[in-house]
Amino acid sequence: MKLSQFKFKLPDELIAQYPSENRDECRLMVVDSRTGEISHHIFKELINYYDEGDVLIFNDTKVFPARLYGNKEKTGACIEVFLLRELSVENKFWDVLVEPARKIRIGNKLYFGDDESMVAEVIDNTTSRGRTLRFLYDGPHEEFKEALYALGETPLPEYITRKAEPEDAERYQCIYAVHEGAVTAPAAGLHFSRELMKRLEIKGVERGFLTLHSGRGNFKEIDVEDLTKHRMDSEEMYVNEELVEMVNIAKDHGKSVGAVGTSVLRALATAVCMEGRLMTYGGWTNKFIFPPYDFTVCNSLVTNFHLPLSTMLMMVAAFGGYKTVMKAYDVAVKEKYQFGAYGDAMLILR
Repeated sequence: MKLSQFKFKLPDELIAQYPSENRDECRLMVVDSRTGEISHHIFKELINYYDEGDVLIFNDTKVFPARLYGNKEKTGACIEVFLLRELSVENKFWDVLVEPARKIRIGNKLYFGDDESMVAEVIDNTTSRGRTLRFLYDGPHEEFKEALYALGETPLPEYITRKAEPEDAERYQCIYAVHEGAVTAPAAGLHFSRELMKRLEIKGVERGFLTLHSGRGNFKEIDVEDLTKHRMDSEEMYVNEELVEMVNIAKDHGKSVGAVGTSVLRALATAVCMEGRLMTYGGWTNKFIFPPYDFTVCNSLVTNFHLPLSTMLMMVAAFGGYKTVMKAYDVAVKEKYQFGAYGDAMLILR
């Protein structure tokens, strides 16, 4: 597959800037990849496609307020700092992106907050935009993290062109989020309300959880036409014994197993072993999935509508079939579905 095969015209007005009023009341397109049939629903009707004993797998990563704004020493220039991951608890080292990168060099100090009480020093260059910062803070680690996060804002994707608002702290977070570490929300999970989760439980649909800390690499521009030459950034992930047992039992009994989001799909593809069975896993994954790809764990996928040329679109096309998915996206544009993290959803059945 070539990069250009995932290009399509997406009007700006179809990129959602705000979430739907209620989590489970966005639009839902259902695509049956076996027949090519497409139907249109409300998200809460997802429950009609799962029965007792089926399994839905969620990513319980938690987004932290990763976008900060600081001022450079002496010049006072405003610098955007995007926290990626904590490298050392003891030394308070963080891997970050900075903009504008050309203004920041090793040895520069950055000051954060109205009183400039949070100070960081640049100690390394990691990429053209990336830096390693050492935060100069004398208090305990938990106190430092609390102070640092109080300065941050919700890291909305760049295609959401407005500034983050207080409501985003709650809406750009799945209701079941537990394990902090993501800078990108697993968007498909944003549509699940407490009411829908309860209805699924009453119906007997099993809920399983894994953790994959979604990073900015999902949005990194692909600069090669030949997709085999693209390299994904690594993301930390964990699949525990409880989920492994739940999924393998369901498969043994012929039940449906559904992935909620492309991050879950990537994690399952990383932790799969012989005959489509799942195994425990703890570590990192940089698996890049594009058509053709043989998925052996799941037979359904809940996902959002992704932007042109994105790695998420490629993964969805690998799951549902390239022609089927691109046809569905053509329908979505014509029917004015909303795209992106705050947009509408798609259910693909296989």
